[in-house]
Amino acid sequence: MSDDSRPSPAELRTAAVIPAAGRGVRLGPGAPKALRTLNGTPMLIHAVRALAASRAVSLVIVVAPPDGTAEVKSLLDAHALPERTDFLVVAGGETRQESVKLGLDALPPDYGIVLVHDAARPLVPVDTVDAVIEAVRDGAPAVVPALPLADTVKEVGPAAVHGDPEPVVATPERARLRAVQTPQGFDRATLVRAHETVTDDVTDCAGMVERLGETVVVVPGHEEAFKVTRPLDLVLAEAVLARRRLNDGF
Repeated sequence: MSDDSRPSPAELRTAAVIPAAGRGVRLGPGAPKALRTLNGTPMLIHAVRALAASRAVSLVIVVAPPDGTAEVKSLLDAHALPERTDFLVVAGGETRQESVKLGLDALPPDYGIVLVHDAARPLVPVDTVDAVIEAVRDGAPAVVPALPLADTVKEVGPAAVHGDPEPVVATPERARLRAVQTPQGFDRATLVRAHETVTDDVTDCAGMVERLGETVVVVPGHEEAFKVTRPLDLVLAEAVLARRRLNDGF
């Protein structure tokens, strides 16, 4: 089949991969981060619902800890999820990169757009999800939602003596910097090629696509798509949920 005869991204279905195999050590001891609760519901369920809220997403693949697939399947079964969306749980690997690859390997062939979303970003609004998908449908091989930085950023060098203050070596121009969020969206073939080609450790899938020399574009992110990493983030997430309940009347 020639390239010209393949369906365009706009004609292909969209799936989301949520790697949730990490333990989240910065939140302290206890359950893996994705299973910590917000308003009594595990963060992972909030994240799954956030992706499934998009009518364009017809499959959500959750990549569970290798020894936790049964627990995650039970968790999904125990919570109300949109009936129009299919859900699949697969075992993850040792690294996030490996877990995303295992999620990709489980994708049926008729899905041409792939979202990769952090389970620790449970409150991403559906408008952000839809904006990412739309940009991939419009032809971008890779799309990330991102926000301008509120703080000035300093690049530092190593301290002369361990424990001494680190010296500032540069101040990047803040106007050109963005804080990247998820879901990140991809043309499936591009993301698969990135995972087959890039073997060194990269912090996100978009970075892997950059290594291929492909263009990654940015769409506006949202302040509520923050990553729950530290105990204070849990407090903020609870506050966002309380405000939503107040605004939505439930």
